Amino acid sequence: MRLKDKVAIITGAGQGIGAAYARKFAEEGAKVVLADLNQNRSKEVVKEIIEKGYEACAVETDVSDEASAQNLVQTVLDRYGRIDVLVNNAAVFSTIQLKPMEEISLAEWDGLMGVNLRGLFLCCKAVVPQMKRQKQGKIINISSATVFMGKPYYIHYVTSKAGVIGFTRALSREVGDWNIQVNCLTPGYTETEVPRETTTPDQKKAIINHQCIKRIGTPEDLLGIMVFLASNESDFMSGQTVNVDGGDNLH
Repeated sequence: MRLKDKVAIITGAGQGIGAAYARKFAEEGAKVVLADLNQNRSKEVVKEIIEKGYEACAVETDVSDEASAQNLVQTVLDRYGRIDVLVNNAAVFSTIQLKPMEEISLAEWDGLMGVNLRGLFLCCKAVVPQMKRQKQGKIINISSATVFMGKPYYIHYVTSKAGVIGFTRALSREVGDWNIQVNCLTPGYTETEVPRETTTPDQKKAIINHQCIKRIGTPEDLLGIMVFLASNESDFMSGQTVNVDGGDNLH
């Protein structure tokens, strides 16, 4: 129960890795808020968590919209009175099709950046004032190990996730005086129930062969470090990027 009674918002928590974070945080004692645009998926995860005797709720949220991000925070404060943890997990990812840079349209570029970077900014902008009032808070930003490898045909995604690392470093400097820790996680290839076209079978084999640990990662491989970053155990750690990819990139 390392997160006992902490109030944690997880964006993009209706499926995949985000849903795994939500389940684990609840098991560790947190009151978990699933912020996702797809309420059907979110409510299924919430139902599952509640049936196990833990606490969770869903708030329909478009992280790329400022009013929606502000509404998320106000809804959580009205319900719980505080916000201890924000996990910025929402991202355009599974729907991306690999293509050369010159084939990516401006609309696709802007749409991805609107979620992956503007959404990160807007959720932090909404949450930080409350964390400053509390003089305590944890913000965990989800980047990607693709930043270290410079994965091709994926340039808008890789660029956005590199921005997440820079954002983490800058924000950690701004909010340290209020005892707010801001850190970043860079997962490697992680297999979930969500179908995607971003990694071909040959690339998947190459990833396994290149890793120190010869298997594909699962969401469970990320849960320990996530609980650590959200808990009091990481109180003297901020502005850092933690890479969990089976030893694919030695960062």
